[in-house]
Amino acid sequence: MPSEVPRLSLLLEASFLTFASHNGNGSAMSLIVSISGIRGIVGSSLTPETVVKYVSAFAQYCNRGTIVIGRDGRITGKSIAHIVSSTLSQMGCDVIGIGVCPTPTVALAVEMNKAAGGIAITASHNPMQWNGLKFMSSTGLFLDADENRAFWSIAEQQPRSYSAWDRQGKHTSDPGMIDRHINNVLSLPYIDVEKVRRVRFRVVVDCVNAAGGVIIPKLLKEFGCDVVEMNCDVSGVFSHTPEPIPENLSGLSDRVQEEHADLGIAVDPDVDRLVLIDEKGEPIGEEYTIASVVKFVLEKESLGKSSIANRQSQMPRVVVNLSTTRAIDDICARFGAELIRTPVGEINVAKKMKEVGAIVGGEGSGGVILPASHIGRDAPVGIGLTLQHLAEFGGTVSELKQSLPQYSITKGKVDLGTLNPDDVLSRLQNKYSAKGKVTTSDGLKLDFPDYWVHLRKSNTEPIIRIIAEALHKAKADELVASFISEIRQT
Repeated sequence: MPSEVPRLSLLLEASFLTFASHNGNGSAMSLIVSISGIRGIVGSSLTPETVVKYVSAFAQYCNRGTIVIGRDGRITGKSIAHIVSSTLSQMGCDVIGIGVCPTPTVALAVEMNKAAGGIAITASHNPMQWNGLKFMSSTGLFLDADENRAFWSIAEQQPRSYSAWDRQGKHTSDPGMIDRHINNVLSLPYIDVEKVRRVRFRVVVDCVNAAGGVIIPKLLKEFGCDVVEMNCDVSGVFSHTPEPIPENLSGLSDRVQEEHADLGIAVDPDVDRLVLIDEKGEPIGEEYTIASVVKFVLEKESLGKSSIANRQSQMPRVVVNLSTTRAIDDICARFGAELIRTPVGEINVAKKMKEVGAIVGGEGSGGVILPASHIGRDAPVGIGLTLQHLAEFGGTVSELKQSLPQYSITKGKVDLGTLNPDDVLSRLQNKYSAKGKVTTSDGLKLDFPDYWVHLRKSNTEPIIRIIAEALHKAKADELVASFISEIRQT
């Protein structure tokens, strides 16, 4: 990584930094450093030295205050947690270790303990050989761009100043955070636990043998559900490709049908994303997790059951990112709510929600954010709201989905080769600016009456990602294919 701060700042503006290291065979592996933390392949780009470098810098950034740490259940998580904890102690930080847990549990623990920061040891939905660190400020939010700029600058300062032998930080364990997270969900203002318990939902849950196994089955049982567990042993050996998208959830879909279940639930390894499977074994789509929750919360708000004591406006506000389904627009219009969109990224959504006093928000990837709990993506919160919604709706999951505005999203990508992505996006902007609404705060988004297309460059590889939404799948597919073809012909 370059040591010059100006260069670092320039790279930061691009959101991602990628560094090359090498394994024993000389093949290149990359460490990804982003506003979401660091992520790499253990034993290659993610080494003990790398962990020490960033953790010691984070300790200094947090003024050597108390730091909460938790991990997502990966095989390598325990050894990395030892390095993280020891490094923090050497820097004079007291450490609160909460063990295997969801990333949102770490965020809650930071808030509840009034800690100086938090570190979640996770590589999210990356394969087993990956691991990483997500850094949180004292607010329980991930570091934003400015905070990361300051943090990364510290990381490049050498040598590091460690604490004397008699000023080492203390380590305490807090095994009760999972229960407190569950109680946080059960006590949400929209939740009537007894009403859900009376329904006795039969639920199949797939936790991909990661952190979800320590909380999701237990939470579901608190709601009185008949729980069928799949891949909940927290071995860290992922039972399938861990990203919770339809093509990776065929086993869950089959099991829902075999068990005659009411609902299937899938979460990613660090349990901030939630995906639902209907009673027919059909995924309802990540987009409809957030759409369903937004509709439910706004319905409650319309009945005067407000979760916000000091609302900044009489009009409820909802925040999602630019790539989230237009169904949210329709739902907000129906309930007289203001919808605000941000660039992609949880921290962007969370900061805007905090700024405007939003009552609900999130991202279309299955990430629900409810400030009444905390301002961060939280699958257990999404599960609680979904069960309550279903109990009050009185129909099946497939019927609930059909009650929502219907759109179809298609995602694709195009290899740029030697093309400059900024030049490509600029040319497309010039071509389409007179034909639809153009947004350039995060790549290029083109809004038309019946569809939209969002194009975002990758900062880790020479590709442009394309997301299109239309009323029908055929049109969304056509849009993605058309833009891929147009870019290739550039």
